[in-house]
Amino acid sequence: MIKTEISEIKKQFSDANCTISKICACYVGGEKDKITTMCEAFLSLPEEEATRYFQILRKGLSGTIGKNLINLDFPLEAEFSDGAQQFLLNLRDSHLEDDELLEAFYDKMIETYPYTQNYLILLVDCNYDVPGRTNDGLDMEDASDEVYHYIYCVTCPVKQSKPGLTYEPQGNLFRSRICDWIVDVPMNAFLFPAFNDRSTDLHSCLYYTKDSEKPFEDFVYSMLGCTMPIPAGFQKEAFQTIVTETLGEERDLEVLRNIHETLYDMMEEHAEDPAPLLLDKAEVKNVLAKSGVSNEQLETFDTHYDNTIGATSELMITNIAETRKFEVKTPDVVIKVNPERSDLVETKVIDGRKYLMIEVGSNIEVNGVSLSVSGSEE
Repeated sequence: MIKTEISEIKKQFSDANCTISKICACYVGGEKDKITTMCEAFLSLPEEEATRYFQILRKGLSGTIGKNLINLDFPLEAEFSDGAQQFLLNLRDSHLEDDELLEAFYDKMIETYPYTQNYLILLVDCNYDVPGRTNDGLDMEDASDEVYHYIYCVTCPVKQSKPGLTYEPQGNLFRSRICDWIVDVPMNAFLFPAFNDRSTDLHSCLYYTKDSEKPFEDFVYSMLGCTMPIPAGFQKEAFQTIVTETLGEERDLEVLRNIHETLYDMMEEHAEDPAPLLLDKAEVKNVLAKSGVSNEQLETFDTHYDNTIGATSELMITNIAETRKFEVKTPDVVIKVNPERSDLVETKVIDGRKYLMIEVGSNIEVNGVSLSVSGSEE
């Protein structure tokens, strides 16, 4: 799913566009025990309560594609009669009316989900009458070709509120506040089936993780039958390792700056593309070649790439390119430069000592105080 498709589904979780027919929930204790379950027609909920659910559900479709929102394809074995995809398909087709199937779903979630404190499993059944769309992107509400029927599950920590004082207007006094158990924002979520090309895709799903560094790969494999791509943080570390090992001891500032600028330019060029840009091994090698890495150094690139992430793995450019800063770090100094002006920094050797040289303009501040620079050109 791309950004616009995720946004289109996200808009359904509102009073004006609600497409939720049923909501079910299971409250799980820290000992993996079911504290309580519920299942209701969503439109029967009080307005204020429905609004709170909308807020939670929208949060599970937020973040960056490739980092927090991850598109997953089901392997063939997951689509067999006893596979994870087929189980989810049966659950969706039941419209959450099959109590036995719901209990089996909860049991599987509780068995595979690694969270060890209280949490809430929310599961909704939705039917979205997909409007037709003109070439210039306008919806045609009376030209629907498909009803997108999907289930959407979020898992939220349930935490106890902090103790404190609260004001009671009736007695015009302050009293100790009662500690409640509060549903927090989602840790993880998944939407099945995917909404690709604005249509049902039974062979894919969308997965959300609040913490991109801890996406719960084992849970994804056990519950969804899918293998997670390389996590965003590891992609960045892997790219840095590949560059370091390929360049060897000859890692000069100019080449590293060129790599930064090449990636930055590629991101700018593809900024309007709906799908994130993926780089395979050949494309990463081309980035290094364009940045001034010598043919002699590139002879070892394939080996370093294969050993670090695997020959067929791809890197998402948003996970490996730094768009907010160009950073130069020493043990005692950190210099952060506008990513568009990395040319301001260079290295020089003066009297046998290495220096970082930074071209400065007329406006220089030290701890917020304007600095006056005086002295001759020499």
